[in-house]
Amino acid sequence: MQTEIPGPRSREILLRKERVVADPLALYLPIVAAQGRGATLTDVDGNTFIDFAGGVGCLNVGHAHPRVVDAVQKQAARFLHTDFTILPYDVYITYAERLLALAPFSGPAKAAFFNAGTEAVENAVKFARAYTKRSGVIAFENAFHGRTLMSLSLTAKYSPYKAGLGPFAPEVYRAPFPYEYRGVTPADAFRALERMLATYVPAETVAAIIIEPVQGEGGFIPASGEYLRALRQLCDETGIVLIVDEVQTGFGRTGKLFAIEHAEVEPDLMTVAKSIAAGLPLSAVLGKAEIMDAPAEGAVGGTYVGNPVALAAASAVLDVIQDEGLVDRAQRIGEVIRGRMLAWQQRHPQIGDVRGLGAMLALELVEGFRAEPAPDLATAIAEEAAERGLLLLKAGTYSNCIRVLCPLVISDAEVEEALDAWEEALDEVLA
Repeated sequence: MQTEIPGPRSREILLRKERVVADPLALYLPIVAAQGRGATLTDVDGNTFIDFAGGVGCLNVGHAHPRVVDAVQKQAARFLHTDFTILPYDVYITYAERLLALAPFSGPAKAAFFNAGTEAVENAVKFARAYTKRSGVIAFENAFHGRTLMSLSLTAKYSPYKAGLGPFAPEVYRAPFPYEYRGVTPADAFRALERMLATYVPAETVAAIIIEPVQGEGGFIPASGEYLRALRQLCDETGIVLIVDEVQTGFGRTGKLFAIEHAEVEPDLMTVAKSIAAGLPLSAVLGKAEIMDAPAEGAVGGTYVGNPVALAAASAVLDVIQDEGLVDRAQRIGEVIRGRMLAWQQRHPQIGDVRGLGAMLALELVEGFRAEPAPDLATAIAEEAAERGLLLLKAGTYSNCIRVLCPLVISDAEVEEALDAWEEALDEVLA
């Protein structure tokens, strides 16, 4: 660390930001980025941080991986844009072939590419409605699926995402998510879903159920394999399309290429984004061919969807994940971090829960005998960690969780340095 946080150049730039950038684009930390390499980020004042935020889960292969940068430069030198539906290009088809070969579908499957995770969710609902000829969609408590109209309707957290922005899309219903730390067992959650279908919204009117295998913004809450398998059976029995949202969980984060593989469940549709292209705007809906082919010609698309430069980056990302063994690496990183977290929990009663899969882990901070959410503690810890050179992100319906989204290319030494800084921040705030 070269300066206080924020440093003088960061403060100068952020003053300019206040004059020209809309206020809703509020900043989480007052640090202005200058350069990223691997698992580290250096700001304009020369302070270098270990990055446990990872661009909110976009950087599983790290900042500026040389193979990704090379792929981007080569494609940019060829052409930047045509609109695939006007003049197609091979990289779209080649990457679809590669990705579908790895996706958890046993039969024929197809892909469609978009720009952001929220677009993938919007279009997954279109595919499901076109296929089933039904309109209802069931999402879950604590869910986050994006910020455009349908995906924002599916998102559970009201403030800040939904406050004052209604009305929202109709025919959206919300079921309890299994959250055992807060007393909702998988059996409880499934019984509530069954009651919903019996008494509130008939199954024959429901096009899709959408679920995150590990809730992301909701606080890194995993759905048990037992629950996901029961959900798969329910969808099979009722003709409901099961959409698995892997926007934050995909591309090795949980110790499997896709988190749903932990449960050995085959989705009907799957949305992916974030780490698909190392932070370039790209997302996809992957799914069973008969569902993907259901909308009318021209019913899905967009000017920029499946950009060739982003697809070139995505191909390089897949090479890095496979060649550098990042799926296994996520499991090993997760074991180290979980071990330290459990030790912290023994020392600090304010750490109510430690949870997650692979390298997708979180602490839930609480206070009082009722374990009330403690967002102020989470904020203070993140700020103290930044002063020590570690970038941490919060999560959870009440913003009282701290999550891990470090690049999977992080070295063992960087992991230990980051955990030492986090431990110091915890001791400072919770002592």
